[in-house]
Amino acid sequence: MTRKASIIGGGVIGGGWAARFLLNGWDVAVFDTDPEAERKIGEVIANARRSLPALYDKRLPEEGKLTFTSDLAEAVSGADWIQESVPERLDLKHKILGSLTELAPETAVIGSSTSGFKPSELTSEGARAVVAHPFNPVYLLPLVELVGDPAEMTRAAEILREIGMFPLQVRKEIDAHIADRLLEAVWREALWLVKDGIATTEEIDEAIRMGFGLRWAQMGLFETYRIAGGEAGMKHFMAQFGPCLSWPWTKLMDVPEFTDELVDLIAGQSDAQSGHRSIRELERLRDDNLVGMMRALKKSGSGAGGVLNDHERALAAPAEADLPITGDRQIPQSWTDYNGHMNEAHYLEAGAAATDRFMELIGADADYIATGKSYFTVENHLRYLDELLAGERLTVTTQVLQGEGKKMQLFHFLKNADGKLAATMETLLLHVDLDTRASSLPGEEVAKKLKVFADAHKALPLPDGAGRFVGQKAA
Repeated sequence: MTRKASIIGGGVIGGGWAARFLLNGWDVAVFDTDPEAERKIGEVIANARRSLPALYDKRLPEEGKLTFTSDLAEAVSGADWIQESVPERLDLKHKILGSLTELAPETAVIGSSTSGFKPSELTSEGARAVVAHPFNPVYLLPLVELVGDPAEMTRAAEILREIGMFPLQVRKEIDAHIADRLLEAVWREALWLVKDGIATTEEIDEAIRMGFGLRWAQMGLFETYRIAGGEAGMKHFMAQFGPCLSWPWTKLMDVPEFTDELVDLIAGQSDAQSGHRSIRELERLRDDNLVGMMRALKKSGSGAGGVLNDHERALAAPAEADLPITGDRQIPQSWTDYNGHMNEAHYLEAGAAATDRFMELIGADADYIATGKSYFTVENHLRYLDELLAGERLTVTTQVLQGEGKKMQLFHFLKNADGKLAATMETLLLHVDLDTRASSLPGEEVAKKLKVFADAHKALPLPDGAGRFVGQKAA
């Protein structure tokens, strides 16, 4: 049964929540009195459709149903998750959360996107809620800070993991939680650097993105500093750099006055830095960069990469077909050339991933390889038949042409969203003993499972273009 999320407040954060739930198969009802809410959220969801599925090598669930309403009771009716994302005014949050507590199903989680208020403040007038503070863009960044009742946080965390997020349960409530307190420290220091004429907004951004920002993305703060301590580790780092904390390097406890002059100075520098791009262009640039970095982190499983890997493993397998489906995904932006078409090298990558998936289907998976056995690719033949575009759905089915003894011969069909054949890839593999590095017979269970596929596919006609390996006659 499809679950329902209710989004109360459709700004940047509310729109991001709507996209995150919708693209993970939930029905979403949005409550917002802004007459432009549907357009604004529609643009956020369009960006999410372009980027979120590109993080995965498996297809996300079918989108849920999106509705808009100006009736709060209708918005929360039957909801499993309710997310309040109204402006940061405590009186407004008290009013909205109070109404939600009265109208919401007792089983629904009520989360607040507040970046600063503590749960005791949010619930001081009788409302029930937990802090569920996300980061923009909500549809890409996995972190959600959870603060509140332990049992309710546990319930919320289970749901958030199901939609690919990383719930961080904060041990004690504190103003601005964890991440925003760190961001506030950097923000204060940056304001002083601009005010005192030390650096421009662009120079500060360059210092972050060309240096420690890259380190933080995959190791955070303390692990980065552990490495900085060399072989002696964190103790050496603390001993070496700890005394610096008493030096006058920071104005952390001193806040510059937000005068009109300072606001104009920062706004002017920001316009000079980024004013040549629209906000939507900047969002797409940000999203493409985040997708590229987060996909890179999937290989090691570090940081957000580990969250993506866990979520991807939990995604449902594609429905059975006449031929096994060995690939079903969206084509990421990073797979395309300047013209928006998929680069020829990634046709090979998609085919190679299909081979890996087929190996998993017959039991030649990571556990099997750990026993010292595997299949090695000997030869590939690719035919490029049609263009594939960024954001397009790509499905791969696989026919077994040969599956006896040491050999496995596969034929992959790469198709676009309309089912049109875009490429074929024929692959010849040999089973290998990883200790001797010589060809060998596969394990008994793998051989049995491969034979089931091979026997079933013998009745199928030989695909057009098959049989191009050395010593074979082309069909």
